[in-house]
Amino acid sequence: MTDGNPAHALAEGLQALGLDLPPQAREQLLAFLRILAEWNRAYNLTAIRDPLDMVRRHLLDSLTVLPQLRGERIVDLGSGAGLPGIPLAIADPGRHFMLVESNGKKVRFMRHAISQLGLSRVTVVQGRAESVQLTPPPDTVVARAVADLATLCGYARQLGAPGVWLVAMKGPDVTAELAGVPADFAVQAVLPVVVPGLDAARHLVCLRLMDGESD
Repeated sequence: MTDGNPAHALAEGLQALGLDLPPQAREQLLAFLRILAEWNRAYNLTAIRDPLDMVRRHLLDSLTVLPQLRGERIVDLGSGAGLPGIPLAIADPGRHFMLVESNGKKVRFMRHAISQLGLSRVTVVQGRAESVQLTPPPDTVVARAVADLATLCGYARQLGAPGVWLVAMKGPDVTAELAGVPADFAVQAVLPVVVPGLDAARHLVCLRLMDGESD
């Protein structure tokens, strides 16, 4: 990422992540950032304003989750400004994504962005994580900067059925949080993640809700 062009930064970042997205998806990702920047002029949706920072911290960071998704129905819990849900939906249009968010301003933004981008398999659900009910239940729950692992497991248990996959996007040290994972969740992987262009350490913690006979 040596120049100031967001398209170049995105292309280099995708290559570093081993993701080969078609031109339309790349264009949609950059269009999403333009819509976000436009809304940011009037609403405080995200503190990140620099275009290259937005590519790294919004797009590439979100897309690190892509290889860990399971099943057809994906929930992005506490989606905020559509992160990571909208970038994931652009990169993987065959799945259905549900973006759960309680903040009305952010819900309006996501619905506008989804409409502008033509994302027909993305639904926004306004509500708090602890009270939302989804039918049928999701296959994967993704959460970025929402809560600790124990709390996220509670949300995933409420939203999903046995076997539901939970992917938590976490920072450099997850040891203490792992100690609090409930007994009915099995830790499947703790994956170090390098976001191209960022020095900050990241981890993806993947867990699965067991059925009553598995423990």
